[in-house]
Amino acid sequence: MRFGYPVVLDVHDVSVLVVGAGPVAVRKVVSLVDAGASVRVVAIDVDPALDAVAVAEVRQRAYEPGDLDGVRLVVTATGIVDVDASVAADATSRGIWVNAADQTSDCSFILPAIARDGSVSVAVSTDGTAPAVASWLRDRIAHEVLDDDVRRIASAVAERRREIHACGESTEGLDWRGEIERLRHP
Repeated sequence: MRFGYPVVLDVHDVSVLVVGAGPVAVRKVVSLVDAGASVRVVAIDVDPALDAVAVAEVRQRAYEPGDLDGVRLVVTATGIVDVDASVAADATSRGIWVNAADQTSDCSFILPAIARDGSVSVAVSTDGTAPAVASWLRDRIAHEVLDDDVRRIASAVAERRREIHACGESTEGLDWRGEIERLRHP
């Protein structure tokens, strides 16, 4: 398994470069901006949908290696294999994490299919091999699992963790299963 270490990143105020501004790139830009990232977009052609997104900067031209200056994360989604591969190679040579849309061989990270409901997020991945299956499963989880009960339980457990932390104690190593079951069946 190549992408075997799932993480959730805090990209708030993190400088991110997105190369490309078509529909796929715009979806990725929206997700990054929603997560609080400071997004710079470089693209020859810019989808008008990008006008509605609060990006930090748009450079309407071809990608140049200098576009990587000052960024910590890169997403390339031009749809042109050679361009995306070049961006990925430049980013990788600088030690910058990169996602090349639909080109897992050029990625240092991949983006899972995500279902969110309040503070609960579920990420589904197929190691980049079958994104449609990940999306299908994400949709099933979103409709069949994430409900008012899960939100209520997550809120109650979060409050209990805050109480424990306020007493100067750690919640690491605690078995929460009993508490969650008690909350599920009051």
